[in-house]
Amino acid sequence: MSELIHQLISQQAAHVPSSVALLFKDDQLSYAELQHQIDLVSNGLMALGLKPDDRIATYLPKLPQTVFSLFGAAHAGGVFVPVNPLLKPKQVAYILDDCDVKVLITSTQRLQSLGEILRCCPKLQTVVVVEDEHPEFESNYSESSYSVYSWTNFTSSGHIIAPHPRIDSDMAAILYTSGSTGNPKGVVLSHKNMATGAKSVASYLNNTQEDCLLAALPFSFDYGLSQLTTAFSVGASVVLMDYLLPRDVIRAIQKHKVTGLAAVPPLWNQLAQLEWPEETAESLRYMTNSGGAMPQATTNKLRAALPSTQVFLMYGLTEAFRSTYLPPDQIDIRPTSMGKAIPNAQVLVVRPDGTECEPGEPGELVHRGSLVSMGYWNDHEKTAERFKPSPAKPEGIPLTEIAVWSGDQVQKDEEGFLYFISRMDEMIKTSGYRVSPSEVEEAIYALPAIKEAAAIGLAHPTLGQAILLVATLTEDTPTTSILKYCKKELPNFMVPQEIIILDGMPHNQNGKIDRKLLASEYSDLFQEMEA
Repeated sequence: MSELIHQLISQQAAHVPSSVALLFKDDQLSYAELQHQIDLVSNGLMALGLKPDDRIATYLPKLPQTVFSLFGAAHAGGVFVPVNPLLKPKQVAYILDDCDVKVLITSTQRLQSLGEILRCCPKLQTVVVVEDEHPEFESNYSESSYSVYSWTNFTSSGHIIAPHPRIDSDMAAILYTSGSTGNPKGVVLSHKNMATGAKSVASYLNNTQEDCLLAALPFSFDYGLSQLTTAFSVGASVVLMDYLLPRDVIRAIQKHKVTGLAAVPPLWNQLAQLEWPEETAESLRYMTNSGGAMPQATTNKLRAALPSTQVFLMYGLTEAFRSTYLPPDQIDIRPTSMGKAIPNAQVLVVRPDGTECEPGEPGELVHRGSLVSMGYWNDHEKTAERFKPSPAKPEGIPLTEIAVWSGDQVQKDEEGFLYFISRMDEMIKTSGYRVSPSEVEEAIYALPAIKEAAAIGLAHPTLGQAILLVATLTEDTPTTSILKYCKKELPNFMVPQEIIILDGMPHNQNGKIDRKLLASEYSDLFQEMEA
């Protein structure tokens, strides 16, 4: 029988209730205790009048209450929307408004930072803060269009209310990811998408109940959320942490005897420069990389420091969760490969007409199978661009099968191993995040001094790509002022690493800014700066 995402936990609570599910600082929760907290959240949402498919957002760091809220929302029959805690108020408000969030779960400090901007979210009915405030706390927001509850009041509803029934094809989550143009897009995931993905990953990583995974990545990132679902699918434990320094990651591995670590290239690049205590080498069974290619030099340093630790190099799409992985025994044979499809997925390399490419022939990566998500929330046009009929469906089947056409150009070798070539759009992949150039530019254009602006992604030795902002001005303005504005309005990973002011912007024959020319002209900028 197919599973709902919250049932990954309830099954472990039934079979291994005393096993540790979550670790946070010096506290730990068993699967039975975790299930109890999820039940309280579910019941609290039902008491608020939650309807099937209502959206519940979390705007929090990695706290136990964050996990309770995500899976409690799914258990109640709602849809959870994890908002990246690095986002600034305007970006948070966009997400809340875009998918009509009814309930926001956050902290007192974050609620205060959002302030008046929540008036832009007319469908927001309730805010729950994770602190246990005094009763008069709620009265401070009596003039707001939404009600505010402390965590204790929210989870202390008297009678038990049965959650809404769900099936595995119902939506369970919306994860927001930057698109090639404009505001971020909400990728809609079903229960089946996430449960299938968790079991697929756990199968090739050989996860068991004995594993302890470190959740160091944001839960708004499918790769970060996967650390929870993968662990819960096998009854393993998860350590929640928001690290300040890379050394904190190593300390957490040492303290909790972590067996599995997932990270993105910028973090791996930093970790590769540090000393790894002997205890970490003994406990860390595997490490995984996604969110961009890991430099071979970094892989080699990590393998030298941790000779008994398996390295899994992976490639994924939020629209299809995870697509490929390279088995550890293939790294020395084909170190630049993305590997092959993960279990229960098929990955094709196709020409524009949908026919399959020959080995060595570049083509677009197309992912088909049960991990293909439900499209972009309330965006038919962008969904139609990325989610198109599968090129591999037999003609005799009358219903259309939808696959994800990635926009990534790849090629395969004679043995079917895949190799990344380039993006087919202008997305910037930096620090493990996908950044839309136009999202950066829209923020910049709010400055009166900006005449024209272009955000360009350039190769960077540690970030994968770094953001260069090229602009022309209507009046003299120092780049320090522009950078200060960027830091105020944009999350850290969207802030340009360098700003260049030109007298005139190059344009192509269609009158558009010639991004390719700019990218070519400044292609070595960050390599030169590093040198």
